[in-house]
Amino acid sequence: ATDTAIGIDAGLDHLLTLSTGEKIANPRHERQDRARLGLAQRRLAKKAKGEGTNRAKARRKVARIHARIADRRRDHLHKLTTRLVRENQTLVIEDLTVRNMVRNHSLARAISDAGWRDMRTMLEYKAAWYGRNLVVVDRWFPSSKLCSHCGKLASKMPLNVRAWTCDGCGTTHDRDVNAARNVKAAGLAVSVCGAGVRPQRRTPGGQSATKQKPPRREL
Repeated sequence: ATDTAIGIDAGLDHLLTLSTGEKIANPRHERQDRARLGLAQRRLAKKAKGEGTNRAKARRKVARIHARIADRRRDHLHKLTTRLVRENQTLVIEDLTVRNMVRNHSLARAISDAGWRDMRTMLEYKAAWYGRNLVVVDRWFPSSKLCSHCGKLASKMPLNVRAWTCDGCGTTHDRDVNAARNVKAAGLAVSVCGAGVRPQRRTPGGQSATKQKPPRREL
C-alpha cells in the first residue's frame, strides 16, 4: 500500500502526461510499420482472388505485420500500466469517448494506434489486483481550460495551443501538465467528499461507487 496519487492526461503528441510533470512518449507503433504494411497490402491486392498459394502467402504476411503492431502496442501498455498501478494508490483518468473521437478522420488513425481504450481496461483490472483506487473524471470536466493554480476558467482553448498564461494569476501553464493536475485534484475531491464533476469512481470490484440515479420527475 502507498499514499501517492496521480492524475493522468492522455494525448497524441505524448501518450500520457502525469500530474508530476512527467511526459511519456507515444511510440506510434502503427506509423513505424506503415510503409511495410502498405507494401504488403498492395501486393495482396494484386493477387488473383481464389484459393491460390501466392494469395494465401500474401494474406499471411499482412496478418503477421498487423500482429506485430498489436503485440508491440500491447506490450508497451502492459509495462506502462503495471508501473503506474504499482507506484500509486489512487489513479485519476478522464472518461474519454474513443468511439466518438475516431469519427474525426484526420485523427482516427493516431487515436486507434494510441490504444486508449485498452489502456483504461488494463488500469481497471490491475487496480483491482493491487487494491488501488481508479477514479474516472467526467468527460465534460474542463481540465485543459481550468487554471490549476487559481481556478480561473479560460473562455476557449484551441487544440493548437500547447502553452498558455492564466489571465487571473499570470501563471504560465503547459497545457497537458495543467490538465493532468486538474484531473488529479478533481479525482481526489471526489474520493474525499463524493462531490464535484459527475465522476464514475471505480472500486477494486469494478463497480461504480458514485453513480446515482437521476431524480424522479413529478408529473
